[in-house]
Amino acid sequence: MPAPATGSAPTPVNPRSRVLVASLMGTTIEFYDFYIYATAAVLVFPQLFFPSSDPTTALLSSFAVFGAAMVARPVGAVVFGHLGDRLGRKRTLVVSLLTMGIATFLIGVLPTYAQAGWPATALLVLMRLAQGFALGGEWSGAALVATENAPSGKRALYGTFPQLGAPFGFIIGNGLFLVMGALLPSAAGADPSQPSDAFVSWGWRIPFLFSAVMVAIGLWVRSRLVESAVFARTRQAGGVRRLPLVTVVRGHGKQLVLGTFIMLATYVLFYLMTTFSLSYGRTAKDAAVPGLGYDYTTFVLMMIFGVLFFAAFTLVSGPLADRYGRRTTLIWVTAAIMVFGLVWVPLIGLGTLGVVLWLVLGFTLMGMTFGPMGALLPELFPTSVRYTGSGIAYNVSSILGAAVAPFIAVALWETGDGSPWLVGVYLSAMAVLTLIALLLGKETKDVSLDDREAASADDATRAPAGSPAS
Repeated sequence: MPAPATGSAPTPVNPRSRVLVASLMGTTIEFYDFYIYATAAVLVFPQLFFPSSDPTTALLSSFAVFGAAMVARPVGAVVFGHLGDRLGRKRTLVVSLLTMGIATFLIGVLPTYAQAGWPATALLVLMRLAQGFALGGEWSGAALVATENAPSGKRALYGTFPQLGAPFGFIIGNGLFLVMGALLPSAAGADPSQPSDAFVSWGWRIPFLFSAVMVAIGLWVRSRLVESAVFARTRQAGGVRRLPLVTVVRGHGKQLVLGTFIMLATYVLFYLMTTFSLSYGRTAKDAAVPGLGYDYTTFVLMMIFGVLFFAAFTLVSGPLADRYGRRTTLIWVTAAIMVFGLVWVPLIGLGTLGVVLWLVLGFTLMGMTFGPMGALLPELFPTSVRYTGSGIAYNVSSILGAAVAPFIAVALWETGDGSPWLVGVYLSAMAVLTLIALLLGKETKDVSLDDREAASADDATRAPAGSPAS
């Protein structure tokens, strides 16, 4: 291959296997950390950190802290997006993963409310905010590593690998909780839907402490990456922005809004099928607000079976989005989500087989809608602000969707006297908003990520020559 005309050395290229492993490994760890908090928020945190005479109030308080992390995510998207668009993808990804790992490990060593009072709850909130802050910078960086290094015509397929971190993290996290439950069984005669005393006392800490091992592996994998050629060329051309946030808000506001609402139905479905369904599935049928009455182990095994479809159809969605387009694929999937929200109560009414079908269909749709996002959101923005723009759209949507979804779902569940039909209506309504955003947007399949900044771009926000980022 001839040398570039400038006489500079060719930009190092990441092997494709390294790209896929690094993007998958990092998001798997990040989602694992997030899931184990979500599971603990249902199983033990209400009684350990939010004591209340009303179990529903304690559960809602635990969910409120779960949602607080979603509020921190856009802040993380801005901070890590700034670093990623100024300094590069690799270093920023390492820092975000390390932040998440430290916060998760520290949750595992926190005192409980009974041991330390309100400072224990405050520390849990602080660590949860740190988790959200880190995840705000993780996803967009992983998606960029995958898509900016993807071969022609396979960008959506490559973009599904960071998305696979969600189902893989779920399986590992909940699988570990199942192992702990098996090793620490409840005493004879105890309520099988409740965790054992040993698990409540100390067993719940193990999954949080185990995160340190996974983070060490993830850091090693990511340390072997080199910067993407797309970003390297933008930096060499002086296209790095001094204030990426200002540039993306001024020049790409429409893309931010559309990207946020395109993700909305995905987020609502995601957290209804994971956090809310775990509460609903485990709540006794004779409770004040009745649920399905399954014991924890049985229902989680049913969920893990559903999540296998989540993983499979995440991969399936990539080739479909590469062939037919991201927008076309997502329009059909979003329409299916609207229908799913209206029919899941009749499905649940069919008994265990219906519940399994509900989980399989929900997680299948989750894979089909989540998979193309790894390519679509980065494709909305030019290289110089891609980390910031895709991260803000992805994480602001987490506030509108995921932060409030479990809380709203529990309230609607109570309003429906134990029937989740209003929860399904809520999902369908959010899918309508996503469908509108998709219809207003444009297809991005043929957009080139290796762009050259337009002359009309905001030159005042370019990094000055000679700066560390230029």
